[in-house]
Order: sequence, then C-alpha cells, then structure tokens
Amino acid sequence: MPAKLVPSPSLPGSLPIGPTLEAWRAMTPEERERFLVDVNEVTSLPQNAMSEGRPHKKAKTRALDMLGLHFRAMGRVVYLAEEMAVVYPGEEVFSPDLLAVVGVEEPADDERLAWVVADEGRGLDVVLEVLHMGRRDKDLVENVQRYARLGIPEYFVYDYGRQQLHGYRLAGEGARRYQRIVPQMGRYSSTVLGLDLALQGGRLRFFQGMAELFDTAELLGRLTGMMEELEARASLAEAKAEEARTQAEEARTQAEGARTQAGQALAGMRETILAVLRARGIPCPEGAEARLMACDDLPTLQRWLLRATSAGTASEVFEG
Repeated sequence: MPAKLVPSPSLPGSLPIGPTLEAWRAMTPEERERFLVDVNEVTSLPQNAMSEGRPHKKAKTRALDMLGLHFRAMGRVVYLAEEMAVVYPGEEVFSPDLLAVVGVEEPADDERLAWVVADEGRGLDVVLEVLHMGRRDKDLVENVQRYARLGIPEYFVYDYGRQQLHGYRLAGEGARRYQRIVPQMGRYSSTVLGLDLALQGGRLRFFQGMAELFDTAELLGRLTGMMEELEARASLAEAKAEEARTQAEEARTQAEGARTQAGQALAGMRETILAVLRARGIPCPEGAEARLMACDDLPTLQRWLLRATSAGTASEVFEG
C-alpha cells in the first residue's frame, strides 16, 4: 500500500510524519514522488508556510547567496538549500530556512523535491533559522531539542527582531543534546562550515578568518566601483598620451609612461573579468581566456565585464 501523509499528533493540520525506513523502501518510485509532491503542497499551506515578511526573506536569501558564492570560489562541495522539506524516517517533516550538507554536490539541474534521509543516506550538517515574526519558542526551544535529537551537528538562530545570534553544537559523535556556542569577540564559530557568524550593521555576516564574505549585490557594487576607477585611469592615460604627442621629446617620454598606465588599466580590467567569472563559478576555457588576454580595446572589455556579471557561460561573455 502507498504510504500516506500521516499528520503529526501535536497539532491539528500540522506537518506530516515521514515514513519509516522500511516503509520508504517498500514504496515504488511513483509512490515516493507522489508522497514528496504532497509534502511540498502541505508545507506550502498558509498555516505551515507562515510568512514573516521581507526582512525574514532577505536575511535567509542573503545568507544562502553569500555561502554559495564562497564555497564555489573555494572549490568546496557543500549542498545548500532554502526552505527545502526535510524527511527523517518517522519524524515530522520540517523546512528550515537554510540547510547545509557538507560533501554533497548540488547539480545545476537539481531535481530533489525534498531532502530524504532514507535516500541520501545522511541527515543535515547545519541548520540556520531566521527568527522575525514567528514563534520564539519554536526556534529557540523546540528546534533546539529536536535538531539535537536528530543528530544535526550545528544549529544557528538569527533573531532579526532582537538582533541577537544563537549557536548550538553537539558535544561529540552520538551526542543528542546541544551545547551553546560561546561567542569569541562577537563571533560564533561553525566548525562544520569553517566560518564564523556575527552581526554587523543590523545584518548577519560570515567570516573566514579576517576575510568577510560578500553577497552578489555587494560584489557587483565593488566591481562597479573598480570599473569606474579603471575607466577614469584609462581616460586620464589617454589624455596624457594625446598631450604628449604635441610636445617635444620630453613629452614623448611622458606619453610612454601614460601608455604603460593605460596598459595596466586594461590588464586590471582583464583580471577583473576573470575574477568575476571565478567568483560566480563559471569556468573560462583556454580559448576564451586567450581571446580576453589579447584584447586591448577598452569598450570591448567593459562590455565583457558587464556580461560576466550575469552570463551563464563564458561563451555568452565573449560572443560577438
């Protein structure tokens, strides 16, 4: 018989309970897919998917963005998901704001409907919840007990409303009770992610050592500033070169220096394009990189830089 959604006994209309390992293995692929479709429908119901407003949405989306950019740039394999249904055998299904599983690839065409422990062979490594308008006892009491019982090594709560951060960690293998993570100079360390969490300027931030992680919007802002600076340097170099051509031998020497500066600006633009592609996890084939390095046309490089911030492949950047 196909497994059916079993309501939690705690509250009427609450989330379903995942099938036992034996029941899951007995289901056909079609029955499993139907179960997961039903789970996503139930978790999307208003009473289960309680909206906590734009601050809540932005906070967890920025966290996902920062972590994704960082791990791709570092070449580290970490599966990240936002509000994905999680099915532990015999447990009530839950959808954390952000989950992380170390060592699991996230394919570009990821077709997971949920994180099913029975299929994946492992549970979650880190959970982050953003508390805004929701129930405080759920995130700070119930989840602390539940995630520890499920063996999730680390759990963090970003209390947006009170601008507080809470961190919990299992003491060791087999432990099923959390210990609070004691902050060091305002930072809460995640040994699983190899990062520190902290609050700065009313936002949740991540750090690797002294280096701060940035989200896509912040990175693009910095790159835009670099591009404007490079454009200014290139314009100044060209102006100096034009003036030098009208002067005597001494002016020609100055023009040569200006051309060198312009070349540095072009080189900086090329390196900026490669840096953007690396930060976004887009490989640059040898042929494309050779074309980039051979280009000395500033407008062309500027056009390529703009494309690099949104293109899906290197060929989209350098086409035309």
